[in-house]
Amino acid sequence: MKPTTDYLQHARQMIDAVQAQAAAIEQAADWFAHSIAAGRMVHVFGSGHSRMMVEEMWPRYGSFPGFNPIVELSLSFHNLVVGANGQRQAMFLENVSGLAERILRNFAIEPRDSAFVVSTSGCNVVPIEMAEQFQRRGVKVVALVSRAHADASSSRRADGKKLTDFADLVIDTGAPVGDAMVKIPGLDTPVAPGSTIGGSLVVNSIKAEVAARLTAAGQPPKVLSAAAVVGSARATKLFEEAYDEHAHRLAKLYAAVGPA
Repeated sequence: MKPTTDYLQHARQMIDAVQAQAAAIEQAADWFAHSIAAGRMVHVFGSGHSRMMVEEMWPRYGSFPGFNPIVELSLSFHNLVVGANGQRQAMFLENVSGLAERILRNFAIEPRDSAFVVSTSGCNVVPIEMAEQFQRRGVKVVALVSRAHADASSSRRADGKKLTDFADLVIDTGAPVGDAMVKIPGLDTPVAPGSTIGGSLVVNSIKAEVAARLTAAGQPPKVLSAAAVVGSARATKLFEEAYDEHAHRLAKLYAAVGPA
């Protein structure tokens, strides 16, 4: 089988794997829509390459405010690879205990909020502690992992707990152990990861379900839309209104920061 055919075949299997979790996706959408309708936010976090799923949720075309993308550059700034701000440091930092708490110290989080934490392995310390910190604040946590990879991996936490141990709901990307999906004859290590595909399928399925719930509740979201679809004036109006709404929601998270 040609490598391209092999990869696309695995990708189709991931669509089936995500579709089989429709009930979990709908449950996540229920929680997220409830937070957004209440004027609060869904906190979205991912370290390493899971950062891509955070930005897939918001902001981009076809997305809408209500999500708080928490991206730490020290954990996800990959393009330099080596040297200052290199990958070695990022991979070290995502296993530093206590960093998640310091990140969340910046926000006044309430039980009306909800959280979406992404980690393919579910075994690195910072994503695990992020979910743990959210739960301590009474926030429902949805975890997005590769079940197969998480089950086959060992936690970096001393107590052995994984992201799935601090999640109210777990959704599987369908990616295989090790993430890479294509085996090349003569090469003993597989190539071409799949978690980004599975993650994007889950993220956008949830996004669509949330939009449907908000619209049905009389709060249709301000969706970032292309001028080619809605016209230049409408696109500009939506752009400004959506970013203003994001700022107003975020302001609530800063207004009450600190001890009562």
